Amino acid sequence: MAAVKVYGMPLSSCTARVLTCLIEKGVEYELIHRNLAVGEHKQPTFLAKQPFGQIPVLEDGDLTLFESRAIAKYVAYKYKDQGTDLLRHENVKESLSVLVWTEVESQQYNPPISTLVYELLIKGIYGMTTDQAVVDAQSEKLGKVLDVYEARLTENKYLAGNSYSLADQNHIPYTYFLMKTSAASLINSRPHVKAWWEDISLRPSFQKVLTLTQK
Repeated sequence: MAAVKVYGMPLSSCTARVLTCLIEKGVEYELIHRNLAVGEHKQPTFLAKQPFGQIPVLEDGDLTLFESRAIAKYVAYKYKDQGTDLLRHENVKESLSVLVWTEVESQQYNPPISTLVYELLIKGIYGMTTDQAVVDAQSEKLGKVLDVYEARLTENKYLAGNSYSLADQNHIPYTYFLMKTSAASLINSRPHVKAWWEDISLRPSFQKVLTLTQK
């Protein structure tokens, strides 16, 4: 049995972020499915691990962590000497760039893209009506962020430089779902962003996570 345990579900963007990181680093793990539909994430035993009742949760020995970006950073740091160097830890300049662009993903990219995925994809699954005004407003916001990305990726292959890093990886799950919607045009209309997305989305680590969603 693997020492590292992940409580969650592969179709969850945040769980996918953690699983992709573990696979990229070559860390053996055990995925313990939590069924949100029946409220397993709100049970006392789970709330003892994650007081907000959200997935994922990672257990590594006697350490328990929640919040997917924090977990990914922990995995990338603890296992920095194996797998892909996601933190660029041997290059101070690139390492700082990773920190900057992981913050950009969290603070600038995630708010509009997560809202778009909810409006254009999740609502449809649950039979709710899309709010077009919200879609229009968030598309405009994400477009402005992607204009910055397009300029950045004109100069560098990846966000933190010319090596794949956690800065790129954190973008994958929500972008994957966005690309299943009409808002995919926001990515496809920007050639450098599109090339970057096609590159990072085809990495074996994320492709393996996708196979887990089909089980």
